Amino acid sequence: MDWLGIGVLVIGLAFLVLVLLLIKPLNRLAGLFGSLQKTTDHLPQQVEEITTQAKAVLGSGNDALNQINNQVKELSPLFYIAGDIGRATNQMFASLAEAVIKMERTTAEANDLTHRKNLEGLYGVLTLGYYVFQRSKSHLSETARKPLI
Repeated sequence: MDWLGIGVLVIGLAFLVLVLLLIKPLNRLAGLFGSLQKTTDHLPQQVEEITTQAKAVLGSGNDALNQINNQVKELSPLFYIAGDIGRATNQMFASLAEAVIKMERTTAEANDLTHRKNLEGLYGVLTLGYYVFQRSKSHLSETARKPLI
């Protein structure tokens, strides 16, 4: 045997030892690839189920949003009416406040006049007379309503 034959024999023995050492890990790797194949075989069906469910959920969400939009469209005139009422009320109360402020001014001017001319007593007597007049008027109307039995 020459040197070339001995070299090929040594390489062959080393290759044999390498194959014997790698048999177990390669068998485990083959088992892993087999279980991976089983898992990936079911994957398209699972993805299809998930996308079907996602489509159903998105469709029901769109339907719910359409219903909400329709209900808001139906209610929007009511909101406009409420806004108009609010603006009208605001204008009315602004006018009322303006009238009250004007009345306060005229009352303050009359009050100043009363204090300057010392007419408090006269206004008190006039107020008392008006109260007595109204009271007697209401008393007369009540006695006129009662039957004489």
